[in-house]
Amino acid sequence: MSTVLEMKKKTGTNCFITQERLNVVTYTDTLASFKIRFVFRQPPLPYVANIFSMPFSTNVWIAMSVCAVLSTATVNLAAKWEAKEGKCAGRMMVFVLFTALMALYVVYSANIVVLLQAPSNSIRSLSQLANSKITLAAHDVDYNHFVLQWYKDPLHQLVRKRIDPEKGEKQFYDLNDGVERIRQGLFAFHAIAETVYLRIEQTFLETEKCDLMEVDYLNSFDVFVPVRKGSPYLELIKVVFKQLRESGLQPAVTKRLQVSKPHCTSKMASFSSGLTDMKPVLIFMLYGICLSVAIAMAEIVVFNC
Repeated sequence: MSTVLEMKKKTGTNCFITQERLNVVTYTDTLASFKIRFVFRQPPLPYVANIFSMPFSTNVWIAMSVCAVLSTATVNLAAKWEAKEGKCAGRMMVFVLFTALMALYVVYSANIVVLLQAPSNSIRSLSQLANSKITLAAHDVDYNHFVLQWYKDPLHQLVRKRIDPEKGEKQFYDLNDGVERIRQGLFAFHAIAETVYLRIEQTFLETEKCDLMEVDYLNSFDVFVPVRKGSPYLELIKVVFKQLRESGLQPAVTKRLQVSKPHCTSKMASFSSGLTDMKPVLIFMLYGICLSVAIAMAEIVVFNC
């Protein structure tokens, strides 16, 4: 009896088809088409790749290294020849070398600035989202507390445990808080996409709409309006739903009330940089400091010996 009452209690707000609810309700038709998705902003490119090695291809890096070694050897030879003979074009060689390095520096810096503003496009599937470092959360409404438990495969269970762990803090938020966390980045929010997009249109900057992405968790599960099983109004409701669709009223209302995914009206991305973006450079500097200390100690040892 308690199970039946619980099923009846859920029929008024939830339109998902489940095997248990078929005992007490009949599903009629879909009144409004909407999607339930994970909505998030693609992580910035420095978050998933070392952007400081990306401006040039591998062959270009190799060619630059070879040219640097040859140029250093040539300038060194020219300096020794000039000191010995008193005549040589050493200054011109140094001038040409530093001019080429300046051109490379300008090109490299321009590419780095572009890459710092570029989204990664690295997350396009549920498996990629589940294995990413992005925080996974869900809208704190009733359907999210049971649809996440439908699938028992390892991938869906991994997503569910990250949102609703048995121990620890549960990742359920209200709509405004969830959308604001999406705007801040590295946060995926499972909710009705059209509702999320409406809030995004109200709060996001134009440059923040260009990297929005959605991933399906429920495998495009359709929703239908439930009616009490054996209801005398069942056939009447079915006929009215068909009339609404055939008359064009339902598509018109859907188009007016439901917000689609925002379009990116500006190609210019917002610039932001932090320690995450500079991590490869900081690691490279640390290696350089360690190497310089090791060389200094080796010189001291050689001098004393």
